[in-house]
Amino acid sequence: MCWKDNLVVPADGAAESSPRRDGPRATVVIPVYNQLGYTRKCLDSLRAHGGGIEEIIIIDNGSTDGTAEYLSGLDGATVIMNRENLGCAAAWNQGVEAAGSAWVLLLNNDVVVTSGWIEGMLEFSEEKQVDIVSPAIREGPCDYNLELYAQEFAARMRGHSRLGVADGICFLVRRTVFEKIGRFDENFRIGQFEDVDFFRRAKMAGFRLGITGRSLIHNFGSVTQNHIRSAERNNSYEAANRAYYRRKWGLSWRRRFMERHSSKARLFFWSVKERALGHHLLIGEKG
Repeated sequence: MCWKDNLVVPADGAAESSPRRDGPRATVVIPVYNQLGYTRKCLDSLRAHGGGIEEIIIIDNGSTDGTAEYLSGLDGATVIMNRENLGCAAAWNQGVEAAGSAWVLLLNNDVVVTSGWIEGMLEFSEEKQVDIVSPAIREGPCDYNLELYAQEFAARMRGHSRLGVADGICFLVRRTVFEKIGRFDENFRIGQFEDVDFFRRAKMAGFRLGITGRSLIHNFGSVTQNHIRSAERNNSYEAANRAYYRRKWGLSWRRRFMERHSSKARLFFWSVKERALGHHLLIGEKG
């Protein structure tokens, strides 16, 4: 594993860095806003299971809990500092712009990864010619032997996938997707719907999406969004983002009903098949 030397870059300034290595396998982009404890756990897991990662870029969205100080002394990552919370879409775009690889992986900071997680996604993408890939995700408290569980899960579920969908908690994107459809829509403030919008645009452009059982990660569950809701008592951005998304895509009540019905039917089919294999669902299973 080879991560870049630490580089702290103010969002409104420039910094010199050593020449970028050509052809890294994957750049991991992680936006953070407070929640230092979860960020530490995430980065520790990346260091333990970093095969396939050549570069890590962390975007600090104006944290006030010591995150900035911690990141400024962090070895082995590029850090971009924002003076305020620009939101998830803007942070992702900063990371994508700074990344130099053919694959970019967007990752929440309230996640811990496991052995073979990114290798499994890359392998699946090449074998199935999928352009946006998510791993299986287990949610809730991490009060179990995650590494052992992940190994058993991948052995049993590696042949199963959900095609046509991805998950915003963690998704690997082929660089050509950004080149064709652009980056994330920054009209979505703070967070919510920017990932769904991106996936819709990708599918409309003919790119393939999928979730693979070859890889499993653990997500503690919307930690940053819950913090923003409770600390700032500001939920207006969610309603505004939802309304903007519906206007953008002309989603009438009838069209939303039809899409929900289709989504529920697919989820039922996948759930039955995954339960028959005797293990957790690929997405959304609680720990």
